[in-house]
Amino acid sequence: MIDETAVVHSSSIVEEGAIIGARVHIGPFCFIGANVEIGEGTVLKSHVVVNGHTRIGKDNVIWQFASIGEVNQDLKYAGEPTRVEIGDRNRIRESVTIHRGTTQGGDVTVVGNDNLLMVNAHIAHDCHVGDRCILANNATLGGHVTVDDFAIIGGMTAVHQFCTVGAHVMIGGCSGVVQDVPPYVIAQGNHATPFGINIEGLKRRGFSKEGLHAIRNAYKLLYRSGKTLDEVKPEIAELARAQPEVQPFYDFFARSTRGLIR
Repeated sequence: MIDETAVVHSSSIVEEGAIIGARVHIGPFCFIGANVEIGEGTVLKSHVVVNGHTRIGKDNVIWQFASIGEVNQDLKYAGEPTRVEIGDRNRIRESVTIHRGTTQGGDVTVVGNDNLLMVNAHIAHDCHVGDRCILANNATLGGHVTVDDFAIIGGMTAVHQFCTVGAHVMIGGCSGVVQDVPPYVIAQGNHATPFGINIEGLKRRGFSKEGLHAIRNAYKLLYRSGKTLDEVKPEIAELARAQPEVQPFYDFFARSTRGLIR
């Protein structure tokens, strides 16, 4: 079903069964599969492929040669009706690839709202990307990666399968991330190691001086005290009770499955 206010270029193919919302603009030489839903106000510039069981929200802009919802690269995938779900107001630049999920990984690849995915970024099967994230040119997420809100991943950086990148993290370009990155941390290198707190980013997002000071103290306990993780956990928990900004830092310990970058 194509809304009467949508504009579809005559060279594009929209298969029967696709749902195209109000004010959607589909430029030349695009392909939209039968199980795709595109929300109102979304723009596909040209030469965009959206296939599989894919839902795209409102007011997204998708540039040429992007491929969304295609068959993933997991050799176990056997054609199951797994999905891609993309939120609102994302900017998806040229040649970005976002692959559908797998039954082993929860069936769905998710991209939230207000993200910028730069040229040639890749989001593999079963990844979950939050809101207001930036993946710079050629950033690559392996399967089952979680990226929390406000994270920035630099160009040419690869994140290993099953890693978790915490909120407000900044990962420098040309890095290799093979373990989990706690919230607020700056990381860089191959393999990526911590280089302090993303202070400037946190200031821009309105964190208080007291909150920044507490986050710094939590970071120092984890990375500068010489103590083990088990030894510093109670001290960081105490900081979190006094300053709520530290709570996501503490909660991350329970979420980590690959161990923390050191």
